[in-house]
Amino acid sequence: MTSTQRWPEKGWALLQLLLVASASSAEEPVCRQRGDPENPLLSKNGDIILGAIFSFHASWKDRKDSYMNKPLPLQCTSLNFRDLQFAQAMLFAIEEINNSTDLLPGISVGYKIYDDCGSDARSAGVTLALANGNEIVSVPSKTPCTRPAHVQAIIGATSSSKSIAVATVIGPFFIPVISYFATCACLSDKTKYPSFLRTIPSDYYQSRALAHLVKYFGWTWVGAIRTNSDYGNNGMATFTETAQQLGICLEYSVSFFRTDPSAKIQRIIDIIKASTSKVIVTFLARADFHVLLREFSYYNLSGYQWIGSETWIFDSRTAEMDIHHILDGAIGLSIPKAHVTGLREFILNEKPLNSSNNELFTEFWETLFSCKFKELKSSSDIQRECTGHEDMTGVQNSFIDMSLMPLFNNVYKGVYAVAHALHNILSCNKTCNKTVQLDPLTVLQHIRKIHFTTKEGDEVHFDENGDPAAKYDIINWQSRENGVVEFVTVGLYNPSLVPEKQLNLQNKSLIWARNSKQVSYRTISLFLSTRPGSNVKKWFGQTQQRLCVTAFTLIQVNICIIWLTTSPPFPFKNFKEIKDKITLECALGSVVGFWAVLGYIGLLAILCFIFAFLARKLPDNFNEAKFITFSMLIFCAVWITFVPSYVSSPGKFSVAVEIFAILASSFGLLICIFIPKCYIILMKPEKNTKKYVMGKKAPNSL
Repeated sequence: MTSTQRWPEKGWALLQLLLVASASSAEEPVCRQRGDPENPLLSKNGDIILGAIFSFHASWKDRKDSYMNKPLPLQCTSLNFRDLQFAQAMLFAIEEINNSTDLLPGISVGYKIYDDCGSDARSAGVTLALANGNEIVSVPSKTPCTRPAHVQAIIGATSSSKSIAVATVIGPFFIPVISYFATCACLSDKTKYPSFLRTIPSDYYQSRALAHLVKYFGWTWVGAIRTNSDYGNNGMATFTETAQQLGICLEYSVSFFRTDPSAKIQRIIDIIKASTSKVIVTFLARADFHVLLREFSYYNLSGYQWIGSETWIFDSRTAEMDIHHILDGAIGLSIPKAHVTGLREFILNEKPLNSSNNELFTEFWETLFSCKFKELKSSSDIQRECTGHEDMTGVQNSFIDMSLMPLFNNVYKGVYAVAHALHNILSCNKTCNKTVQLDPLTVLQHIRKIHFTTKEGDEVHFDENGDPAAKYDIINWQSRENGVVEFVTVGLYNPSLVPEKQLNLQNKSLIWARNSKQVSYRTISLFLSTRPGSNVKKWFGQTQQRLCVTAFTLIQVNICIIWLTTSPPFPFKNFKEIKDKITLECALGSVVGFWAVLGYIGLLAILCFIFAFLARKLPDNFNEAKFITFSMLIFCAVWITFVPSYVSSPGKFSVAVEIFAILASSFGLLICIFIPKCYIILMKPEKNTKKYVMGKKAPNSL
């Protein structure tokens, strides 16, 4: 058969394939979801559905994916009690709304709550699941796959990085995202995140508040550690800018993320140990700080004054991990205390959780009581058996701790903000108009405009950036005799007031590091003379240094001139020292003049020694303070011993003593100051560069 004969057969086969494809598509006019469906961890049907994203688990199992097989879903591990409490707060608010006759009457609110396992990527994935749903949707032929949003709003996510992922994905659809814990100032940018709102203040205010807090206590030489994420980097950038304006210097500023290698942690510990600053400002996410805290406890980095952001300063789990009490006396900012009537009892009631998801309840119960249910217990398992009727009141862990009630209140307010907006859209009075077609943009616009008061008296409203009014409690860690840490409110920061009244502190109730009541941190003033804005800087410029050297030299010259003009030294014939010889000596002329010259030199030497000693640990490669310290030490020692030796030496021996003192002090200066320079020039030429000399290094100890 020739090639011209084979082409018609191929053409018929291709035509048949196209006809089959078109026929099958005509039979199934459906929209299909790409990828595997994402099922919510907790869900409930309703007329209106709210979505939510929480980190029910803090991490996931590592796995090695290949390009040969489709990656499996994440296997989440490490149940997170804190976010479980957040979810309970949301369920509590929804239950209140559903039982209310004043808010959304006749409308049932359901929910779909997803677990992001602490993963930013998974947060983005479950966000799309909340927007699209998992169902197969049938549509007429040649009709686009469009439908109303699956949820009316999304509560979450927990951290700033996850919220950025969620807000970026959902922003083009204008589905409202209300976070209760994402504080990064970057999220206030409505051009990037048009549908993002939050019930917790922006870090812009917190960063500035931390800087003002540090300035209030006079700490102008501090270190800084931040999370290497949007939360930490943006927060520390604002703090650094404000600190410079207030005349505060950062000795070091290092970043860290919980997946960093151990060598990175060791480098941070080395920097802290080598530093002279005893105050450490932290802008760390809770999970990152926990990783660092374990290492800080191992190396016993006690005695430092810690300044904390809201993520860990008011967190009982962090206090439990601080077994060596290195954080005692820590001070920082937290959102104001709050109370929601009935919420504590709801959270501690396991029935709502058990009725929603038996698998999650089982994991929660086993983790809470350190036991295993019989059907899940293997023969080799040494854990005790769960009965399901254990008494929760006797448990001592973070789940029963209600110190995070302010954050639970933020979740509560976020749910109510959506409910009030929907109440207005549906024109609810005694009944609601269920025929109104809800669209995300309308819901978002109404949420931005809402202004209501909760049953506890809290006002809820948002500014043009979707942020609430900022106000912070100032928290102080105070360790009691039984070792329990108490979070004591010692002040208030309110940026809405005039500058001089924004910070209000009660100093008498403060406890500092090592359980001290006094500050003892010295600074070196020398779903610090160079610090930015310092007035001291102008006294230590190059011109001032040259003027000082000239002035001090002129003082010595004037002393010598006065001595030599009024009563100069003269030759003196000594007949008494040796009877058979005449000894020609140099008489001082004016004893006062002689000792004035030596005393002035000694005074300058002592001052040089003091200043050099104070500056010996400044982290500059060009820092010669330690060499000057040793040289001045030798200089002072020589001339202190010279005085009794000179006075007790007869005749010509006094001249020899003076010559020895001059030579010894001069060689001391040469050895301590110039020999190290010669060593660098001859033996370490790679360090004899301007780049190295003008660089920074870890401080040296004397």
